[in-house]
Amino acid sequence: MGICIFTFLLPHLLHSTLRGVNLGGWLVIEGWIKPSLFDGIRNGDMLVQIKSVTLEKYVCAESGGGTDVSVTRDVASSWETFSVRCLPNLFLFNLVSAYDDLHFLFIQLWRVSESEFQFRTSQGQFLTCDGEGCVVSATAKSPSTPETFEIERNNDSRVHIKLKSGTYLQATLGNQLTSDYPGMPGWDDNAATFEMAIVANNLHGDYQLANGYGHERAKEVLKRHRNTFITIEDFNFLYRHGINTVRIPVGWWIAFDPDPPAPFIGGSLEALDNALSWAEAYNIKCIIDLHAAPGSQNGMEHSASRDGTTDWPASDYISQTLDVIDFLASRYAKHPALLGIELLNEPSAATVPLDILVPYYKQGYQIVRKYSPTAYVIVCQRIGNADPLELYQANIGLHNIVVDLHYYNLFDTFFVNMSTVDNILFIYKSREAQLQALNNANGPLVFIGEWVNEWNVTSGTQKDYQDFGGAQLEVYNAASFGWAYWTLKNDRKHWDFEWNIRNNYLQLVSFKKRWQVAFINIL
Repeated sequence: MGICIFTFLLPHLLHSTLRGVNLGGWLVIEGWIKPSLFDGIRNGDMLVQIKSVTLEKYVCAESGGGTDVSVTRDVASSWETFSVRCLPNLFLFNLVSAYDDLHFLFIQLWRVSESEFQFRTSQGQFLTCDGEGCVVSATAKSPSTPETFEIERNNDSRVHIKLKSGTYLQATLGNQLTSDYPGMPGWDDNAATFEMAIVANNLHGDYQLANGYGHERAKEVLKRHRNTFITIEDFNFLYRHGINTVRIPVGWWIAFDPDPPAPFIGGSLEALDNALSWAEAYNIKCIIDLHAAPGSQNGMEHSASRDGTTDWPASDYISQTLDVIDFLASRYAKHPALLGIELLNEPSAATVPLDILVPYYKQGYQIVRKYSPTAYVIVCQRIGNADPLELYQANIGLHNIVVDLHYYNLFDTFFVNMSTVDNILFIYKSREAQLQALNNANGPLVFIGEWVNEWNVTSGTQKDYQDFGGAQLEVYNAASFGWAYWTLKNDRKHWDFEWNIRNNYLQLVSFKKRWQVAFINIL
């Protein structure tokens, strides 16, 4: 038997170059941060399954588009699971289905009016029906009258789908979807009636909020949110607790304020102007972080993805993004509160190739330098299976370059069964080693741009959280550029920086010996 004792002594917490907090969920919406923003939306953004009540089979998008739509599946799984999302205009349905990793089909139900919709597949085809008696297929290249359908629903899960002419679609005994149901169906068990079962909610971002409410109502909701979620009093709070920097996520549509392209809502530019003024008043610096790029760089709600896809690598979107960086740099480069501009948040390693990302970063660096010789240019590590050293070897710029790493003991099965001790050991053994290596590398500064005092430990005590947070503070404080907590305010309390400080779960003050653990390894 052997016993190994690991003892960690936390010395006085040194004041890092940057002690920051993210203003997440403010100018870029993330529904999980403040779910009540979506409370007024009927039929928001959800996964559904549609089943014929007579055939007792599910509607299925065959072969990823380009052919007929059938009603053939006995069990709802891949192709039979559809996503209902808020897309163009007020709200609309996306029918999402994936046969396997090699076949993926989106059918997006785009709203035309309050009850009229158009369905589009991920390959770009629209569901079409030439008139009464037709078989519905996914073959149209662009939408017009034959691609426009009306959705009727009763008070439970049942729906009808019909053509503009008034003819209802039905599931035939031949397992086809056709437009030849005779007369007007009731809500009994008939061929034109389908059950729509909600499986799960999905994206809740700016796109879904704006389309879910419609322009005027969304404008009211977002104006109230932007005016109350973050105020000058929050900067007072941060200043009093030793925070010297805020990282402010913004969306690409800010460059088109006050009238951005539909469905996005203006007003974020005025809020950002206010934030920099408040920061200046409290001697706090600002990082403007392009969190949502045109087309979405990762398919997630915090990149304002329309439908979960990543279209940003297309050249037109990249050039549009560079124009946004030009707008932000030209407007704020000389502002005394500006510390730096982050060119893109969390590009996906799976869908954004390095040979596309690095040239974008190089061009973005040159644009910022056109307006400022000293502002920091921050480039974010790709999320997923990516090595941060890939950006150190990229020669993006000559000076004031920062690589942003996001450290979470979450979002990976690796952390699922970790105990309190395991999590803290990981911070010291793995994260500290990586930071030391990057600090010693001949390249950019290191920034832990997102981290949180939350984990997968479900029974953690206040002392456990204090120890976990203390370990992160000590290790991340050694990052050559500093760190920024995610996020200032959040309905999930352990993600909420203000709640952590007020309730003594996170301790920013200097302290001596903070934590010891004996790890017993029985050989």
